[in-house]
Amino acid sequence: MPQRAPRNRTLTLSESERVEYAESLCPVKSFSAKSSFIDKIFYGDSLCLMNSLPDACVDLVIADPPYNMTKIYAGTPFRKKDAEEYENWLRSWLVPLKRILKPAASLYVCSEWQSSCSVERVLRENYFVRSRITWEREKGRASKKNWKNASEDIWFCTVSEKFDFHLDAVKIKRRVIAPYRDAAGDPKDWKEVNGAKYRETAPSNLWTDISVPFWSMPENTEHPTQKPEKLFAKLILASSVPGDLVLDPFLGSGTSAVTAHKLGRRYLGIEREKEYCLFALKRLKLSDKDPSIQGYSDGCFWERNSGK
Repeated sequence: MPQRAPRNRTLTLSESERVEYAESLCPVKSFSAKSSFIDKIFYGDSLCLMNSLPDACVDLVIADPPYNMTKIYAGTPFRKKDAEEYENWLRSWLVPLKRILKPAASLYVCSEWQSSCSVERVLRENYFVRSRITWEREKGRASKKNWKNASEDIWFCTVSEKFDFHLDAVKIKRRVIAPYRDAAGDPKDWKEVNGAKYRETAPSNLWTDISVPFWSMPENTEHPTQKPEKLFAKLILASSVPGDLVLDPFLGSGTSAVTAHKLGRRYLGIEREKEYCLFALKRLKLSDKDPSIQGYSDGCFWERNSGK
């Protein structure tokens, strides 16, 4: 095994950790109506578990399903489908999901440009679509005959017209270019932090302050499509309160559950790949020692490269 760079903080699993965390896994097949599902990571099929959950038990869903492209997840391939087949696959879990959501629940579904139209179409059949968030991935493969793809979408939906959105919880600390002062000479809507001037601003649906996990970040794993904790922290803070239950039916390596845990929410994660479940459990254990979220501190999100 090649030696890693000194600053490479990508998480790994030792054989002893695999044994330890495997004992904490909850197989979906063993779940019954009387089982506890709060603060649990389930290994198995999402639809199978969702069909066994009680009505109206979930406050917030963050779903990062496989995009409509051929990709291998821990050895298991997801094959690209035609648009109709992919939309039917989306309906197979988005329709039964509605039963377990509370009337005021919110739902966020991740997508990318090729499948975004399909995702929107199926969501509009079943939910109230509120917005499409586009976030800059900062990474992406260049092409000689096309524009470099460096963005993804997140569709924000609600079950009904009644829902909560906590704007003050997701404001951004943005550096002030022109620091105006009032008549008395005092700062106008900005404060100085470590020699730089910042203003709290309301977020738009275009996010350019996100860094995709990479090798020097402690949250990084070998999952091929891992989302940043900062990205999901925005969704969780905007659309839930402490104690709410956050469900992720495509948990991956655990970002939504870990971020929910760090922010005082309850979590329920379901993942079909055992390897990713083990990483999620390790990250949850580590989060008890270090609940920080890169890019979020002092109750605010900071723009990229601000040192936070």
